[in-house]
Amino acid sequence: MYQKYHTEALVLGNREMGEADRVVILFTRDFGLVRARASSIRSEHSKMRYAIQDYARAEVSLVKGKRGWRLAGATALKSATGTRACISTFARISELTTRLVHGEETNDYLFAVLAEAHEALMRDDVEASATIEIVCVARVLYALGYLSSEALETALFTHTAYEHEHVLEAEAKRDRILSSINRAIAETHL
Repeated sequence: MYQKYHTEALVLGNREMGEADRVVILFTRDFGLVRARASSIRSEHSKMRYAIQDYARAEVSLVKGKRGWRLAGATALKSATGTRACISTFARISELTTRLVHGEETNDYLFAVLAEAHEALMRDDVEASATIEIVCVARVLYALGYLSSEALETALFTHTAYEHEHVLEAEAKRDRILSSINRAIAETHL
């Protein structure tokens, strides 16, 4: 008998597989980046299909089998309900994270960065989505070791919040942060 694991996850993307299945890319609190097969999730009678939409936040149940992870259940915590620009912003962050993170490894800081960015972008009154994206990408690169906090001389990496004062600090250092991000992404060769 296989053990069932329950964890919070952000849905970073998916790809269709077969007639009704889908491989879902999740960034989980307990396991890091996981690609899980969701059987029959594309069929009309699936109870999980609305909870596991792209860029949603969900409580998931996963089973580790011989051929990898399987999605055994899901409950939506927060769907992708924001402006089109904010959802597109989170989609770009998700794509970058999927490109840079390899293998399953718990990373509490990275999960908090992505979860807080998701929360900040899926509000009704987001004005600084571009700045939130820059800060989130810088934090993702910092969490993965591609960016040094000393290089930017900022306190943005000591926490994961995206409050008004943090956005203002990032606006003041926008050019330096963008330059560091571009250099770090170029050095990854991905």
